[in-house]
Amino acid sequence: MSAGLSAWHMTCRSCAYESAVLSAAINHAETQAMIDEDAREIALRTLRQQNFRRVVALACQHASPSARTLLDVGSAHGWFLDVAAEHFEAHGVEPDEAVARRSVARGHQPRVGFFPQVLQPGECFDVIVFNDVIEHIPNIRAALRDCHARLPSGGILVLNLPSSRGLFYRLSKLMARLGLRGLFDRLWQVGLPSPHVHYFAPDNLARLVQSEGFELRHSDELAVATSEGLWQRLNMVGQVHPLKAALQYVVVRAVVMPLAKLFPSDIMVCIFAKR
Repeated sequence: MSAGLSAWHMTCRSCAYESAVLSAAINHAETQAMIDEDAREIALRTLRQQNFRRVVALACQHASPSARTLLDVGSAHGWFLDVAAEHFEAHGVEPDEAVARRSVARGHQPRVGFFPQVLQPGECFDVIVFNDVIEHIPNIRAALRDCHARLPSGGILVLNLPSSRGLFYRLSKLMARLGLRGLFDRLWQVGLPSPHVHYFAPDNLARLVQSEGFELRHSDELAVATSEGLWQRLNMVGQVHPLKAALQYVVVRAVVMPLAKLFPSDIMVCIFAKR
């Protein structure tokens, strides 16, 4: 690893993997207060539900016909569980107590805590899914090994996460080199309860996961933004000046979103099977 664009940022010159030395503060009142959860729900619900239906469809396509149980690691508000429950016996794990309560209000019963500690000894699932979660876990190899141990032979691991090939991330790095660090820090979620500590592209992610006893079955892209909820998405973290927020909204809606269609998406989904 070599020095990157910040004191906490590093990159591999060989495979382009990027990492961060950032600390999580889940269930800390001060960091949780930075996020307006009501605005977050309005901002992300439509996009996430659209993408989650695609993820569930891929899981159904690649899982064994006899697959019955699914575990959503980091089940958050329960939106993915809503969709997955139409096809699987869906279980959730969520470490953020406040967010888990929102999932309970939707009728789910997530296990509050960290994967795999909150699972029963020897408990296994036919499908394990990480939606925007695996990039937050510092010891990612240990997490992959835990997944391998909790899946049957041929079981499916689904990873839905940010991609370093996307236009938004590439643009953030260009701006950071010019001294404009706001977007770069935001995409790494600096200062939030659970910042990103990894940034992958499809090829280096596949190399890592396959080295832990999996084989790649499918790699795809998901939508990164919709016009619905965009204003709330730009304003859900911290206090943003109204004029700055308005300018960001116009630039993203009129320039960045149309341009992004010409580039790889900032979100990828990869399906792996346990060897």
